[in-house]
Amino acid sequence: MSQPLVDDSYIDAFRERRPIAPQVRAAVLAAMGLGPDEEPAPSPSLAIVPRGAAIPARGELRLEDGTSIGRRDAMPPDAPYGYHRLVGDDGAEQLLITGPGRCHLPRGLRGWGWAIQLAATRSRRSWGIGDLGDLGELAGWSADRGASFIAVSPLGAPNPGPVPEASPYYPSTRRFGNPLHLRIEDVPAAAAIDDLAVVGQALNAERLIDRARVLAVKQEALARIWGAGIPDRAAFEAWRSEQGGALARWSVFAAITERFGPGWASWPEAYRDPQGSAVRRIAVEDADRVSFHAWVQWCLDRQVAAATAPLRRIADMPVGVDPGGFDAWDWQDQLAIGASIGAPPDRFNAAGQDWGLPPFIPHRLRAAGYRPFVETIRAQLRHAGGLRIDHVLGLFRLWWIPDGSSPALGAYVRYPTDELLEIVALESHRAGAIIIGEDLGTVSAGVREELRRRNLLSTRLVLFERVPPERYPRHSFAGVTTHDLPTIAGIWSGSDLADQAEAGVAPDASARELLRQRLADASGLESDADVDRVVDAVHARLGGSPASLVAATLEDALRIETRPNLPGTIAPQRANWSQALPPLEEIERDTRVAAMVETLQR
Repeated sequence: MSQPLVDDSYIDAFRERRPIAPQVRAAVLAAMGLGPDEEPAPSPSLAIVPRGAAIPARGELRLEDGTSIGRRDAMPPDAPYGYHRLVGDDGAEQLLITGPGRCHLPRGLRGWGWAIQLAATRSRRSWGIGDLGDLGELAGWSADRGASFIAVSPLGAPNPGPVPEASPYYPSTRRFGNPLHLRIEDVPAAAAIDDLAVVGQALNAERLIDRARVLAVKQEALARIWGAGIPDRAAFEAWRSEQGGALARWSVFAAITERFGPGWASWPEAYRDPQGSAVRRIAVEDADRVSFHAWVQWCLDRQVAAATAPLRRIADMPVGVDPGGFDAWDWQDQLAIGASIGAPPDRFNAAGQDWGLPPFIPHRLRAAGYRPFVETIRAQLRHAGGLRIDHVLGLFRLWWIPDGSSPALGAYVRYPTDELLEIVALESHRAGAIIIGEDLGTVSAGVREELRRRNLLSTRLVLFERVPPERYPRHSFAGVTTHDLPTIAGIWSGSDLADQAEAGVAPDASARELLRQRLADASGLESDADVDRVVDAVHARLGGSPASLVAATLEDALRIETRPNLPGTIAPQRANWSQALPPLEEIERDTRVAAMVETLQR
């Protein structure tokens, strides 16, 4: 008997079984348009068919490129990997996914690199925020010193508007880029913006990133360049045509947002339908502005490609999107706008977490042939040599929280894991990119085994592991901390507790002692050791682990005491995602950074 779509109980982080109240389960089902205890009807519209496997029905087999290879009983052993179609005698179509079964993973993969927050990694040339020129500079510098990758924070665009969302994990879209990260001087025909460069670079004087001011000056510069007439118009239009309908809809969405403000649910009703006549009129009435937004994405695409050239970039895919953003507007039929995803209570978040992101409705996503999921993965892998899937456990199950409920009053919803992982493997193979699963937190039985079988690297953090780095699995991406966890210096000094208290979060001294003990165990040092020795010793142990990839953060290399993000806080409680590092020019000359590089090289 198959498992229910919504679990009626779960094992929590304390290894206790927790029942789900019937009313909570009913509310979760209602958010996906189902009645209490209703299960979606099974659909034969899609199947995984590996090379050589039997085809589930009789009909004409059409490959992804449209080529018909006639009636077949089995998928040919030399069939290309792809999304093929079986056309039945009655005209009904079935999507057949033929993939490699496992993600791309180079034999003998082994290396070190940086995990960075691009916004914080700025140079003296930056306009108040780290940009793609800075990324290219750091990638080249790191490659010269033996690094094999650079893992970069999400680059997705926030909702257009005068005050951009700070969190890269709350994007308007996971398919298009954030204009804040453009290096304006590298945009073609950017010669006439010297006065604005002075204004932009003056924003570096403050440690806190002021995205509203950055956006204002960059928008003025881009408008000036666009208004003067862009070179390479033919190349831009050719690229624009290749991107198809998704780019066209994003560009129109951006233009509508400029009229009516962020959050499509508050727009006049006629504009809430992406296929409606009012939306089509915008494409004509505001054609120049729509073209401008497409051109900005072209500039971003070119700069991402250039920044990625020196070193394998590992992209970072957030687990969801802003409910008022483009992807939610574009995929209203597949997303549960009346619910959000998060996590149940655990030892680090006693109240649980609500991330405010709408989940995909499993059966509706499947009925759409997984088009939104495929487009998202493919966009993330563009110009990337790897992909970190945030909360990869969501490909197995997601914690749904009905609107108006607390994070503790949610339920786990199960997803068609085999089909989702087959798509990930297929897109990984096409891009020649490695895949990393962020499998932290409450991991249900069998998940890590399945990720390993599918060639996804597991994530191992010193702050989470009970075993020493020497016992980390070979197929893993190892590090000390993440953007949501304290830095080594913040833990060792105790200043992270003060940071929590200042932000209005009750400090958890016992959790700090647990993390401190894990650092002591991993470093092999006593509790009164100097923080410099702890940082070096922990990374030396990591470098000697069996892990395929070992990542260090610039925050730890520089002994920064404040973490990039404190979960559960928002502005003005705390300036999350907005604390810039020292200039890149200083970082590259810092003796502590050089020592960490030497440690990792060994």
